[in-house]
Amino acid sequence: MQGLFSATQVLISIVLVLLILMHSGKDSGLSGAFGVGTGIGPLGGGSLVERNLNRWTIFFALLFVGNTILLLKHPWGGTG
Repeated sequence: MQGLFSATQVLISIVLVLLILMHSGKDSGLSGAFGVGTGIGPLGGGSLVERNLNRWTIFFALLFVGNTILLLKHPWGGTG
């Protein structure tokens, strides 16, 4: 069971990193390559895409925190 939660943690981490890199920053980051903030490209306008990107990032961040707590607090996890 610990292996399942550990594998899930790795997958959530990868998705979370990719979602964070998709956010536009000062220099528009990777989101500029995909047209997220520009209104150009296959993803359409920036405002709806940015809102959905924010929602998915928050969702996966909460999954990451929840899975971390499960890994630490469950009898097989932690230092005990």
